[in-house]
Amino acid sequence: MRKCSLSILFMMFLMPCVLVAAPEPHRLSVASPDGKLVVTIWESGEGRILYRFSANGRPLISSSGLGLETVAQPGWTSVQKKRVNQVWKPVWGKRSLVPDVYNEAVIDLAIYSIVFRLYNDGFAFRYDGLAAEKELTQFQFSGNFTAWYYNGENRNIGPEKLEDAEGTRLPVMTVKAGDQDYMAVHEANLKTGEPLVLKTDRGTKLFYVASKRADAWRVVLYGDTPGKLVDSHLIELLNPGPEKGMDFSWVQPGVAVWDWRINGAAANGFKYSMSYPSWVKMIDFAAANGIKHLVLDADWYGPEFNKESDPLKGGKVAQVQELIRYGKKKGVGVWLYLNDVGGKHYPLEQTIRQYGRWGASGVKYGFMTGNMEEKNKRTQWITKLCAENKLMVDFHDGPVHPYGQMRTWPNAVTREYCHAQLDARRVFQPGTFTTSVFVNMVAGPLDMNNGVMDMQQKGRVDNPMPVPATITAEAARTLIVFSGATIIPDIPENYIKHPGLLKFISAQQMPWKESKTLDGAIGAYIVMARKSANDQWLIAAATNEEGRTVTVPLKVIGKGKYRATIIRDGKDADYRTNKESYTTTLKTVTAADRVTLQLAPGGGACILLEKMP
Repeated sequence: MRKCSLSILFMMFLMPCVLVAAPEPHRLSVASPDGKLVVTIWESGEGRILYRFSANGRPLISSSGLGLETVAQPGWTSVQKKRVNQVWKPVWGKRSLVPDVYNEAVIDLAIYSIVFRLYNDGFAFRYDGLAAEKELTQFQFSGNFTAWYYNGENRNIGPEKLEDAEGTRLPVMTVKAGDQDYMAVHEANLKTGEPLVLKTDRGTKLFYVASKRADAWRVVLYGDTPGKLVDSHLIELLNPGPEKGMDFSWVQPGVAVWDWRINGAAANGFKYSMSYPSWVKMIDFAAANGIKHLVLDADWYGPEFNKESDPLKGGKVAQVQELIRYGKKKGVGVWLYLNDVGGKHYPLEQTIRQYGRWGASGVKYGFMTGNMEEKNKRTQWITKLCAENKLMVDFHDGPVHPYGQMRTWPNAVTREYCHAQLDARRVFQPGTFTTSVFVNMVAGPLDMNNGVMDMQQKGRVDNPMPVPATITAEAARTLIVFSGATIIPDIPENYIKHPGLLKFISAQQMPWKESKTLDGAIGAYIVMARKSANDQWLIAAATNEEGRTVTVPLKVIGKGKYRATIIRDGKDADYRTNKESYTTTLKTVTAADRVTLQLAPGGGACILLEKMP
């Protein structure tokens, strides 16, 4: 008999494990705790293991294969069941308390086991006990639904009918099965092996795992709105807690200023560059506005792709050490950029250890090389090294997708698992944003670099192109995007010109106590609410290329009166022609109120709610 192994710390209720003989024929149904989701698993007459999934009585995944490719038949032998009801208290995240409630069934086969977990917001399964090269997992959808997919540092693929998909697709795969049925296919706790790749044949509704066997959970999230997928914690919950003895109380999520996009900007006779005088100005601005970090990007230790650039001795290393000391006096942490050239040509353990000793607050790691399996292993190693030296970490440039690492390693605060907004001389359009938040962001925290205030970007070294958004949408996106490091890209003077928008950004004090997607449609618009560490509520809305009106109920804020600062697009605002037109309204509101927001094409809105005595 297998033993139950669950943390006593947060345990509220646990049914003992029970070993029972599998009934004849071999068939098992497992329901979510609320009974609305059901997965049925059975053994076919040919010895195959199959499953199907339904939500609220509606079939969404029909008979689909499970298992590992083996010489011998798996042979169903027994089943173990248990119910778990506990609470996870993350170091930081979308909320301060996360219910961890599920029903589990372990199906013992002759040569390995399949573990199923049913939550109220989806299900997951994994294979235990056999090191096979190939898995036989399938997702045979029950209708020709619409889907969207991650697409690297490009616009997402989709909307695409399932039968039109051809070749491989990368998760997150977000599926609209109906007006009240949404799913997302991903993975969790990828310990070893190749990250998930899905494959299909054009003209079918069948998707299957094309990547080599991995030690991971296969996950299907479910919600009756797409926002339920965004708000889910299921992927993190499928990862273990921190290693024994690891203390992450030092992790400080929050907003950060950044030196990359300021390069070339000018204000009041001062021209910004990636240099010490500009860094000091950025730290002074951050300190004055409650912003926690400054991120230094490439070339601070020499040309980033030059093998002679020593990440401990090259370039402006002495100035950076002085800057870290200056930042500490001001209460602002400094992140340090490092890429695989410096990381592989110099002893990485020594480099990371020294950054910790200098007092840096994080490492932004870029341009990792190797195949995805190799990159996953290296990502895990670097994350661990950073944790041991009290450094947060952000992975860029084609990173391994998030799969809930932030539960095991809370220092893994963000990664560029998206088309970053103004990077590599590409500029994404409003619809890119309103799709990515329902696809990429389902996987975990994103570094998207929103929050531009100079909408023309003239004089910038990297990408001097107009930003396709309104200025209110830019501020709104900083709240909507979930990240442990919300990295904003502009110079102090441009934020100071817009004090209401700066106050909205500065009020994003983490860790969040609560988050909730209030409304939205994939590719169209999203409305997000978050409660800050100091009990202020912030609400933001953003739309695609189409203007629209959204009405936001305030019942999420709970009891009491709030002073609301509402910043909306002006009547003449448009992301193509008039980016900076907006109005500000002050009023007193309660949870019984509703706020109507007129969003311009490519526009947005920001609401800051401060509790009144």
